[in-house]
Amino acid sequence: GLLLQEMTMAGLHELRFTEEKPLLRGQDTELENSDVFLSAADMDWKEHDIETPYGLLHVVIQGSPKGNRPAILTYHDVGLNHKLCFNTFFNYEDMQEITKHFVVCHVDAPGQQTGASQFPQGYQYPSMDQLAAMLPSVVQHFGFKYMIGIGVGAGAYVLAKFALIFPDLVEGLVLMNIDPNGKGWIDWAAAKLSGLTSTLPDTVLSHLFSQEELVNNTELVQSYRQQIGSVVNQFNLQLFLNMYNSRRDLDINRPGTVPNAKTLRCPVMLVVGDNAPAEEGVVECNSKLDPTNTTFLKMADSGGLPQVTQPGKLTEAFKYFLQGMGYSECQGWARGGDMPALPSASMTRLARSRTASLTSASSVDGTRPRACTHSESTEAMGQINHTMEVSC
Repeated sequence: GLLLQEMTMAGLHELRFTEEKPLLRGQDTELENSDVFLSAADMDWKEHDIETPYGLLHVVIQGSPKGNRPAILTYHDVGLNHKLCFNTFFNYEDMQEITKHFVVCHVDAPGQQTGASQFPQGYQYPSMDQLAAMLPSVVQHFGFKYMIGIGVGAGAYVLAKFALIFPDLVEGLVLMNIDPNGKGWIDWAAAKLSGLTSTLPDTVLSHLFSQEELVNNTELVQSYRQQIGSVVNQFNLQLFLNMYNSRRDLDINRPGTVPNAKTLRCPVMLVVGDNAPAEEGVVECNSKLDPTNTTFLKMADSGGLPQVTQPGKLTEAFKYFLQGMGYSECQGWARGGDMPALPSASMTRLARSRTASLTSASSVDGTRPRACTHSESTEAMGQINHTMEVSC
């Protein structure tokens, strides 16, 4: 990890950046009628192709760094890109109110963006460690001091790996459908056999959705089947999927369980739907994290894509996650400030637990200190001795 960090940071001094480009709606006519396409506010977004030590990285950004606040940085799952994975969530009205206060940066894994050129035969796709090591180039390019990551599936794994290697750059993480374990040889053989008998979109769908969803949620599944097959370059997607399936276990253990245990030092919110294929992996990840700064959110009536099927619940949870890290405007949102006040009945146990157990730091543009986490709060130390599990 230290060698990877040294190599990455050394490479930052030799980076070349291409000119930014406005994201034009007309470039994606195949998604014009899709409910996951961006709204009319798309013109506020700009595309960048950033050179990193491991190749070009496509990034779409809205806004500019605001004082000393972190950026919200997203990373999508396999089979998707930032549009297919996050548009429904970030187009949700209350989420747009939140993002007015932060610069938002969507990262597409190499070759997964809409209209990406196909990689040449023999191209060596970056490993999961290398995908994580590409992100400091994004931080350097935009001048972010640190970021709050939102990742799904493979993207959650990449962001967790990034936070382990560069902990000082990460203030908080929202990890959906994360699986911290690599595939054993039986799982690898099963995946290999499935690849021989199923189409690539169907293989990806079985990763994204549970069997119940594949059978019952026909409209959503069919929409994603069509878009996975037409929007994402299939050759590039296969390379990304292969690399994700060959990942190693995340090197994390709950503090005190093994000598010199490594763990995520920032506040973490783990999210999974109650009908998601990733539930077992998320529970496993929860068991390996520091319980004093981890929230486990299991979302009812939600499957493999909670950010798509339950954007309102996820937005509310994210709002209180930010509030717990000390952003005073988040408290104002809940009390009738910048955002409309929530009815008291909708303040979930997540909200009450967060506000009771986290010490809020002041939040003034340009002067806000790093957030006070559970482990830094004497009040929290006295109140919390286990992972907070929430069902909403």
